[in-house]
Amino acid sequence: MSSAIVSLRNAFIFQANNNLVLHDVNMELHASEFAYLIGKTGSGKSSLLKTLYGDLPLKEGAGDVAGFKLLGLTRSETPLLRRKIGIVFQDFQLLNDRNVMENLLFVLRATDWKDKAKMKKRCEEVLELVGLSTKDYKMPHELSGGEQQRIVIARALLNEPDVVLADEPTGNLDPDVSDNIMKLLHDICDQGTAVLMATHDYRIINKFPGSILQCADNTITKRDQLL
Repeated sequence: MSSAIVSLRNAFIFQANNNLVLHDVNMELHASEFAYLIGKTGSGKSSLLKTLYGDLPLKEGAGDVAGFKLLGLTRSETPLLRRKIGIVFQDFQLLNDRNVMENLLFVLRATDWKDKAKMKKRCEEVLELVGLSTKDYKMPHELSGGEQQRIVIARALLNEPDVVLADEPTGNLDPDVSDNIMKLLHDICDQGTAVLMATHDYRIINKFPGSILQCADNTITKRDQLL
């Protein structure tokens, strides 16, 4: 029995329009492992991530994420799976009509937290973890891009996920801010959370080493280093 948090075996990954983008995918991701997902635009990176968090169905092959089987995953199981996964997008997707604390509380309410004191305490914990404990009253538009991405990471950590899936999380940030976000993600990884991050930024990969999974020729290959 594999102890991997993420495992795909002979998996076929389809886009939303049912086009096959990746076939015979075999990969594992373990606790405290940081892996990069690289490849050209359209090579299947986002479709793979969407399959892992249940947004696209796995139709062929086998897949397990945080104890959930992806093949045959039901609609009622998908929210339970997502509580085990932290998702970080490039474009933040914060709720602009409410402050930072309310953005975080919204997620906890959506994942069936009930105790208001525990909810507030958990929000304060993740804000401290990302270095923004004094920004809880700020509206998203009052924050810099780097601060907004830190809030997105805080949001992803609320339910203490087994794995963080990050889709180009530094794509809109300048190099110094990107480095700070990468340090934060690696710190989270060092504490036991697996991280799978799609990126085009080879500078980051060279500066913050990790495993490398390449999407090319309609499949995924593990590489020891960048060419």
